[in-house]
Amino acid sequence: MNIDVIAVGRLKEPFWREAAAEYLKRLSRYASVRVTEVADKDPAQGTGHALAKEAADIMRTLPQGAHVIALDVAGKQVSSEQFAQKLDQLALEGKSHVAFVLGGSHGIDRAVLAHAAERLSFGPITLPHNLARIVLLEQVYRAFRISRGEPYHK
Repeated sequence: MNIDVIAVGRLKEPFWREAAAEYLKRLSRYASVRVTEVADKDPAQGTGHALAKEAADIMRTLPQGAHVIALDVAGKQVSSEQFAQKLDQLALEGKSHVAFVLGGSHGIDRAVLAHAAERLSFGPITLPHNLARIVLLEQVYRAFRISRGEPYHK
C-alpha cells in the first residue's frame, strides 16, 4: 500500500521529528509512506485567506488517484480496529494509494474537505497539529499490526 501524509506545517522540535522518524521506520515493513509538508500561511490577512492558500498547496500536492482522507474534528470517529478494517477494505477495493490530509492550527479549508472521499476524527479534543501527525502515523502502524495479527495492539 502507498500512503501519503500531506501535513500543513513543519515538525520544528527534535522530539516531534524523532517520533515521526520512528513510526516511519516501523511502517516501512508494511507500506511505502511519504510525508509532504505544506507551509502554513500567516493568517494576518484573515484566517480564510490563509486556509485558501494552504488549500491550493495541498491540492497541488495530493497524489493523482489517491483515496483522500481528511483529518477533521467533525469527521467520523473510529476505533483502532475499525481503522485497520478501513485500510484493509480500501486495499480489497483496489484503492492501494491513500492520502491523509492534516491541517494546520486553523484547520482545513472547505475546498479540501469537499475533495476528500471521507473525513476522520481523533475525537472532539483539540490536538496540536504536530501531535496529530504523530498520532496518525502511530494509528496507521497499529492498523497494519492489527490486520496481520501481530503483537502490539492491546
